[in-house]
Amino acid sequence: MTSQQHQRAAGKRAFITGAAGGLGSATARMLARQGAKVFLTDIDGDAVATVAADINRQAGEKVAWSAPQDVRDEANWERLLAEAALAMGGLSVLVNNAGIGSLGAIGAIELNEWRRVMGVNVESVMLGCKHAMAYLRDAQPASIVNISSLAAFKVDPDYTAYNTSKAAVAALTKSVAVECARQKIDVRCNSIHPAFIRTGIVKPFFDKLGEEEATRKLVRGIPMHRMGDPDDVAYAVLYLASDESRYVTAAELVIDGGARAV
Repeated sequence: MTSQQHQRAAGKRAFITGAAGGLGSATARMLARQGAKVFLTDIDGDAVATVAADINRQAGEKVAWSAPQDVRDEANWERLLAEAALAMGGLSVLVNNAGIGSLGAIGAIELNEWRRVMGVNVESVMLGCKHAMAYLRDAQPASIVNISSLAAFKVDPDYTAYNTSKAAVAALTKSVAVECARQKIDVRCNSIHPAFIRTGIVKPFFDKLGEEEATRKLVRGIPMHRMGDPDDVAYAVLYLASDESRYVTAAELVIDGGARAV
């Protein structure tokens, strides 16, 4: 583990959704390495328990807990946040990372699919912010980090529901941030907007086209000509979760290899 004097998240207590793999797992490991306690949730309870156990093996102490969670279930949010606060001695960071992709242009998307995407990608973020606020208020300075996407700004019409959901996350983030600031609550709220990151979300493209061809297609609009790695996002979460970002709120942190600029 990192030496105490260099632990950028020392004393932080973070609740992270969608933490079984990809960005969520990388974020949990990053925060734990940097001194935070972490409570991990995911719809796949077995997989997220494995991540938590691995973190504890590496840390040599009890710093990680886990639980299965359907982020669309409000009662589940209330119960798990209480459980997390009890286990960690409070809650000072919320990372709303859980999300799903969806393919379908406006003429093809089914209403049930639209509602599924909005439930996981938008309503869950609202529920997390709403029910975590009392705990975060008690742990000021505190931070909410919402994982959105470059798709909030640069859209592909074949991903109508996904684009819309990620733009909604950006707007919701600003609403929460400004409300906290107006009430003089030291709870910051920011969104992160990655382009394609090398996680399970790109696996269907690899399976369909092969990794080399899929990568070529995915990065053709990215000036740096590569996908990001999970730690590229995890480091951004670390910054926003830490006290290094005390004057940063309502911000949109874009991690895209320059794609938004072209």
